[in-house]
Amino acid sequence: MVDMTRIRNIGICAHIDAGKTTVTERVLYYTGKNYKLGEVHEGTATMDFLQEEQERGITIQSAATTCPWIARGSEYQVNLIDTPGHVDFTIEVERSLRVLDGGVAVFDGKEGVEAQSETVWRQAERYNVPMLCFVNKMDKLGADFKFSFDSIRDRLGANPIAVQIPIGAGPTFKGIIDLVEMVAYYFDADELGAKIEIAEIPEDLRPVADTWRQRLIEQVAELDDDLTEKYLHDEPFEVHEIKRALRAGTIARECNPVLCGAALQNIGVQRLLDAVVDYLPNPLERPDVEGTDPKHSDKHVTRPLVVDAPFSALVFKVVSDAHGDLTYMRIYSGAIERNKRYLNPANGKKENLSRIFEMHARERIPLDRAEAGAIVAVVGLKHSFTGDTLCDAAHPIILERMMFPEPVISMSIEPQSSEDKRKLAEALVTIRREDPSFRSHFNEDTGQTIIEGMGELHLEIIAHKLVRDMKIGVRVGKPRVAYRETITGTAKNVRGRFIKQTGGRGQYGDCTINIQPFTKEEAQAAELDFKDGVVFRNKIIGGAIPREFIPAIEMGVRQAALSGVLGGYPVLNVLVELVDGSFHTVDSSPIAFEQAGAMAFRDACGRAGLALLEPIMKVAITTPDEYFGPISGDLNARRGMILGTEHRGTTRVIDADVPLSEMFGYTTTLRSLSRGRATSTMEPHTYRPLPPNIAKEILAAY
Repeated sequence: MVDMTRIRNIGICAHIDAGKTTVTERVLYYTGKNYKLGEVHEGTATMDFLQEEQERGITIQSAATTCPWIARGSEYQVNLIDTPGHVDFTIEVERSLRVLDGGVAVFDGKEGVEAQSETVWRQAERYNVPMLCFVNKMDKLGADFKFSFDSIRDRLGANPIAVQIPIGAGPTFKGIIDLVEMVAYYFDADELGAKIEIAEIPEDLRPVADTWRQRLIEQVAELDDDLTEKYLHDEPFEVHEIKRALRAGTIARECNPVLCGAALQNIGVQRLLDAVVDYLPNPLERPDVEGTDPKHSDKHVTRPLVVDAPFSALVFKVVSDAHGDLTYMRIYSGAIERNKRYLNPANGKKENLSRIFEMHARERIPLDRAEAGAIVAVVGLKHSFTGDTLCDAAHPIILERMMFPEPVISMSIEPQSSEDKRKLAEALVTIRREDPSFRSHFNEDTGQTIIEGMGELHLEIIAHKLVRDMKIGVRVGKPRVAYRETITGTAKNVRGRFIKQTGGRGQYGDCTINIQPFTKEEAQAAELDFKDGVVFRNKIIGGAIPREFIPAIEMGVRQAALSGVLGGYPVLNVLVELVDGSFHTVDSSPIAFEQAGAMAFRDACGRAGLALLEPIMKVAITTPDEYFGPISGDLNARRGMILGTEHRGTTRVIDADVPLSEMFGYTTTLRSLSRGRATSTMEPHTYRPLPPNIAKEILAAY
């Protein structure tokens, strides 16, 4: 039996280039999991094991590992997931945070909170994940701990509490001051930081440390009633009392302890691991996992995180392999054993777990059994994919699925031969299974296969995977914007009738629908299923249409919405209410009602009025002051809307909303406008109506 109190399931996540993978490599080294340091810039990072990751020096897919750490004389098991920072792979962060108990947000010591940092933070909030903050790269020229600390409070709306401050910054950075214990830590460079010296706080930094310590005491006093009493009576705080209050506050998501260091210089990572043990929750300190009964979707059920409870687990990742799919799962209750069968309650299929592995990046360590609180990979699942639940067949439960972002960009690909065509169809199914943010479909009009993803880099890497890894000959088109359609008004009592009589048994389907605009936020507030941008509600009473035909009508509506009405783009933000209809006792069939549903939906959209929507990107540009004018002018020319600017020393950060269609090749333009000194990031933000003149051009081209 594993001692649950000594398990930490954590993820390391942040903006691109903040140093997540470098932090992870140091964790592997200091925990003894690796015997030499892997470096991202040398292509030797253990967790970035894909060829594409090593060539580009970025993380593309999340990688899991398990490592031991000794703190306070006890050994702890840290299950760690290193996640990508690039917005194109945000699904990897999403699914990792869904199954973790805690997270470490890494920030660049010079830049503080950046665009993708905010996205990651929102994802963590969505799944109620307690977070530590690690201000990395304190050795970087221009690093400023106070600025980074303030940005966590100001830009994320968090309650940061500094538990460490740096000794020096930039080239003079050489150690950290622990504000809880009020000592200084130095890390021996000759021993790759493995040897730590504990010393008195330098005299010249004592006033600064005292000021930060006083702030720590004040913030901690607000978290704990006993400490509030002590603070009011001016009594000293004990180290264990501060840690207890910080731990409780972090787990309750009332505060975020902030640490600092420089992973590349091997400074501060061991103390970060101690903080993971001290402040982040073990699996038992998280709420019981909630789900629904598959037979009664409105009935909520819970599972306690104990080994003798009925088994339940969430599949959060599938990786295709030559020897079969490797399926990653988080076990929330009970235990699993190899060569036993478990139920997928969503589709009613029973799955056989032939093998169970503890993962260390690509290395697999075989297990015979795994228990609640563990993150493992299994082989043998045939019908379970990302977001699915596995459980004990006698005690079914469906756990909350994760959210998958809508693709914003598309690209055409064409196989070069009939053999390539067959291989391409299989490969696209495989990639979709691995990556829920990827979509593909066949365009009947052009004879091309269209792939859709989260950005140019996302599609570029998928194209490389098809050609280089899967050895499929394909011609790749230019990236295109994934436009969407929406209705501008309402339409009531729109009838769709599909009647066909060709001798013998005919086809008869008849339904009447209402449609109206309906956003994702409205659907969430009303607790309705907002699937692929459409909410479908059955409001028929009295049996005008038999219940067995209702799913067919919904399928017809959803298929019509996906194929589009105005220009072949999927229809978003629509509420469809089925209000009436009729049937024939002999001729009615699911196919007939599916056709009737599709006909009613297209007709209703035409009556309600349609508009084209374009994806809007949230863009953050960091530029020296002297290039602000040309860059802001260029953004205006791209139909961009500047939302705000912020001074950071001699640089300025511009936040803007810009249509994706105007941002192709922007990195090259920005480089020429700023002589290579400005940088930018962008992420999908929202959809907005296209200006009529541009919409007209696009529809004419369609």
